[in-house]
Amino acid sequence: MKTATNSDTVIVLDFETTGLSPDCGDRAIEIGAVKLVNGEAVERFQQLMYPGRRISRFIEDYTGISNSMLKKSAPCEEVMLAFAEFIEGFNLVAHNASFDFRFLDAELNRVRYKQRENFACSMLIARRLYPEAPNHKLGTLVRYKSLPNDGTFHRAMADAEMTAHLWLTMMQDIKDQHSFATIPFEVMQKLARTSKQAATGFLSRESVRVSKI
Repeated sequence: MKTATNSDTVIVLDFETTGLSPDCGDRAIEIGAVKLVNGEAVERFQQLMYPGRRISRFIEDYTGISNSMLKKSAPCEEVMLAFAEFIEGFNLVAHNASFDFRFLDAELNRVRYKQRENFACSMLIARRLYPEAPNHKLGTLVRYKSLPNDGTFHRAMADAEMTAHLWLTMMQDIKDQHSFATIPFEVMQKLARTSKQAATGFLSRESVRVSKI
């Protein structure tokens, strides 16, 4: 069993899906993930997965993933078993994490694996750190913070890579502005739930608390 001890090791993930909600029968069609250790990308996971049916033309156009590509891919259940092993015990990050968490939970339930990892949402954190940004969509934040990208959006690996860059940038901005030496993962989770008006005060208090641990 892998054990996540702090925010220096996280897995940043992104799903592409057939639609907006697994509660409405939608399925995952691609997963991309980047494992970050001490601020470095050390391992990646990327797989298309066949959901057992055709996807709509809208999803084909939106993602660039075609039905013929998916027909050649492993079924969701096989991919998710491998992904469960990849993430086991690690803290998880996603942009608009509630969306990805629902699909992760639904797909893992299908293979009788209970999701036990902690999630943090980079979008909610970015709203607290960068209230002046035009909006907090991933593409907007990539441009706003001049993050590395190859111009590809709405593919799981590309979005996971950009979210990883955003996560590291936010961590560094917090360290620079609030004198953290290290930032526990739970501080990032709590920041996402803190009001925008209270975020600065919260981080100042947490930097003092963490320094005494």
